[in-house]
Amino acid sequence: MVVTGLGVTAPGGIGTERYWKALLTGENGIGELSRFDASHYPSRLAGQIDDFEASDHLPGRLLPQTDVSTRYALVAADWALADAGVGPDAGFEDYDLGVVTSTAQGGFDFTHREFHKLWSQGPQYVSVYESFAWFYAVNTGQISIRNTMRGPSAALVGEQAGGLDAIGHACRTVRRGTRLVLTGGVDSALDPWGYASQLAGGLVSTVADPERAYLPFDAEASGHVPGEGGAVLIVENADSARERGVERIYGEIAGYAATFDPAPGSGRPPALGRAAELALAQAGLTPADVSVVFADGAGVPDLDRAEAEAISRLFGPHGVPVTAPKALTGRLCAGGGPTDLVAALLALRDQVIPATGRTARVPDAYRLDLVTGQPREAALSTALVLARGRHGFNSAVVLTTHRP
Repeated sequence: MVVTGLGVTAPGGIGTERYWKALLTGENGIGELSRFDASHYPSRLAGQIDDFEASDHLPGRLLPQTDVSTRYALVAADWALADAGVGPDAGFEDYDLGVVTSTAQGGFDFTHREFHKLWSQGPQYVSVYESFAWFYAVNTGQISIRNTMRGPSAALVGEQAGGLDAIGHACRTVRRGTRLVLTGGVDSALDPWGYASQLAGGLVSTVADPERAYLPFDAEASGHVPGEGGAVLIVENADSARERGVERIYGEIAGYAATFDPAPGSGRPPALGRAAELALAQAGLTPADVSVVFADGAGVPDLDRAEAEAISRLFGPHGVPVTAPKALTGRLCAGGGPTDLVAALLALRDQVIPATGRTARVPDAYRLDLVTGQPREAALSTALVLARGRHGFNSAVVLTTHRP
């Protein structure tokens, strides 16, 4: 499967190339949360998108019926389709085009506003659009309606792993005969209710300094920072792309796998490493073929240690360059895996690995060759992207440069 279009809405980077530039220059998209007064919360930081005005990109009729997360998804979809040259004259029938997306948080901001109306004014003031604007499948639905994409479609939920799961399912959909699938993940829950829900998980950093709050694989790691946004990709069969004269292919999705961790207390190891092994096997590759790993990078010591062990066990100590660029955006939930996938594709294109945010001191016990400080130029041909969701979800995607 080849990737022919990209669209990104992420902290520090609205648009694919803007997002990529922010990663390479180390621009920190994490700052004080400004959507509401968070002064009494134990954490007050977020990876927030500050330069997005929905009315600049979407028709007014869509604004009353969409949550902010759906607006990000619709705009990223528009950009990805344009990037891939998919329009009225592209030669597609509507049933040739499918949509597979992931969101784990749904329309938190929209629902919080409508619930406030319910409690303070009464049910007659609640928007009729509340019936679907909150739903985890709404991004798939709104994208398919806006772009007349009537082919096989789906919505997946796997928290941080869900975005990669959506992309894996999109590849299966193309293999089954759908010519092109729009896929990816987007999330946003930076309203009082959504933010409190994320804090309740106990994994959010309480460090007040945006430069030190989210430090994946660092000796001072203390949790992650929530973020918003995500990415959308266009996936299609290589023959189909060639037949319609696509001039630019970002890379190939060569392998995908998902696993689930065993029950706590079972004595069995986490299954992230197994997901990586299965994805490589599907791609017909070995660990020696991998040029770079884009890690999940939870920023929680126990979780970082477990991921480091999985990577070093598979590749050997310091056996492959590793990076976690989401340290500059926060964890985007279902949007995290797809934005990492975009970063990996652009890394393959430009032969450079973005650094891991502000991480500086990696424990020797991790045995990782983590890219820190500055981007690293390298000869790159294959990237492994990893993601983990709460309560045991693991996903892995293998990307390779396109070979015509």
